[in-house]
Amino acid sequence: MTPRLHITAEGKTEEGYAKRVLVPHLGSLGLNQVVVDVRSVKTGRKRGRDYRGGLLEYAKAKSDIVDWMKEDDNPDSFFTTMFDLYALPEDFPGYAGARREVDPYRRVCLLEESLRDALKHPRFVPYIQLHEFEALILAAPQHLDWEYLEHEKAIANLVALSNQKNPEEINDRPESAPSKRIIAEIPEYEGQKAVVGPVVVEKIGLKVLRQRCRHFADWLARLEALGASTT
Repeated sequence: MTPRLHITAEGKTEEGYAKRVLVPHLGSLGLNQVVVDVRSVKTGRKRGRDYRGGLLEYAKAKSDIVDWMKEDDNPDSFFTTMFDLYALPEDFPGYAGARREVDPYRRVCLLEESLRDALKHPRFVPYIQLHEFEALILAAPQHLDWEYLEHEKAIANLVALSNQKNPEEINDRPESAPSKRIIAEIPEYEGQKAVVGPVVVEKIGLKVLRQRCRHFADWLARLEALGASTT
């Protein structure tokens, strides 16, 4: 059987990256390739139209994921998320307990375990990005020059930050989260992130992301293994 993977992304930036990179990558794994589709989390419905993008309430995200699970309940269907730890809604499963955990890797694992337990699906692979999508850009921010050639000094500052810190440990404070660090140096990024972010992270490449972002690397390895699990 060919496994199918359904990715629920937090917003358009994560959705764009998953479509540009994860879909073709997981579909190129040989005989056990994984068929992937992606959509942003549903936030509402009005006049017969679904509105998607933005994890404002866990309850809405849960409803959207559960509906997808009901739509495709075949034994070769898998589900995952690509949510940011930064600004995670307070009604998220395990939120209060996880906030007391100092180590960010332990904190995000506790939240993922709580999400898996809440959804109770045998083929659900929870993933929460430390601390948000832009951490992947900070894995190799020199590639921002693909879009921002005129910002050499700003990019150099971000490269210096990247050399000093594990990009997945750059924190979730409102003034210093990964996206805020980039916007502080390149203000234009704020209005362009949904387009620029996926392109830059694609240019960085999965090899570098595996090396610098171990939580992301662990998730990717689990998705790659789905093909073997259905043979």
